Amino acid sequence: MSIVYLGTSEFAAHILERLARSEEHRPALVVTRPDRPSGRGRRVTSPPVAEAARALGLALEQPERVNDEAARESIARAGLSAPSRQTVIVCAFGALIKEPLLSEHEILNVHPSLLPRWRGAAPVERAIMAGDETTGVSIMRLTAGLDSGPVCLAEREPIRPEDTYGSLAQRLRELGADLLLRALRDSPPFKEQPEDGVTYAEKITGEDRQLDPNRPAVELERTVRALQPQVGARVALADGTLIGVHRAVLLEGEQSELAVSAGAHTAPGVFAHEGRLLLGCSPGLLELLVVQPPGGRAMDAAAYLRGHGAPGRA
Repeated sequence: MSIVYLGTSEFAAHILERLARSEEHRPALVVTRPDRPSGRGRRVTSPPVAEAARALGLALEQPERVNDEAARESIARAGLSAPSRQTVIVCAFGALIKEPLLSEHEILNVHPSLLPRWRGAAPVERAIMAGDETTGVSIMRLTAGLDSGPVCLAEREPIRPEDTYGSLAQRLRELGADLLLRALRDSPPFKEQPEDGVTYAEKITGEDRQLDPNRPAVELERTVRALQPQVGARVALADGTLIGVHRAVLLEGEQSELAVSAGAHTAPGVFAHEGRLLLGCSPGLLELLVVQPPGGRAMDAAAYLRGHGAPGRA
């Protein structure tokens, strides 16, 4: 069997490393996105999968468009060493695979959700945001529809109350690698996805990152966890300044009642109370534990209040 691997993200890089350690399934070619400027300095940076492929000594190509003829020919050439069977694996590649490439090979997709729930770009984040108790990984055959192809393997993974994107993705990538290796070894049968239960995990936008105090605190706490440590959540102060929010905790029961009884919680927004940085929501309260001012480093809320003073209501 000849393997060609298409991926881009940290999640995909980990699964590539697991494949490369398998003698039988070591990829003949890795295809990822081109290097791009990133960060504040706009320094040209390679995708995580490119860095992993170089470290593993794997053949690497970074075409501008994977569906172009030149890229398709490179993928086809990689299969000449094992013409009886070539499998293309896609994991968090970040670009649509179109015809005729879609029909030229058997293409498996490693998708971190229990399909048909959370088809699309951000399944891990959306599962946490929605308050799902479980998610998982599905191994599916790629088709023209958005993550709608038949599934050959799927397993559940619980979402813990303290899970962030980082902690949950770490477990899902291990599960995904296990399932992918099993699928390549055993060739289990595929089953069409059910029509019921389809949801879509839209790409995370700037609006998704904003902690709107007019929303329930329980939803905003999930948002903070879902975006950490990737893009991160943020909240607006009264003067319009946006500060990053890296950690927050939902205040319930006596803690919330104490703040209300002290007259601290009178309107939605960010405020300080007894040396703590709080976000009044509608309804509920969040305590902001780790924040990041514009152009600064992440710090605990007490350090932020010492350096910046108590904010007015946002």
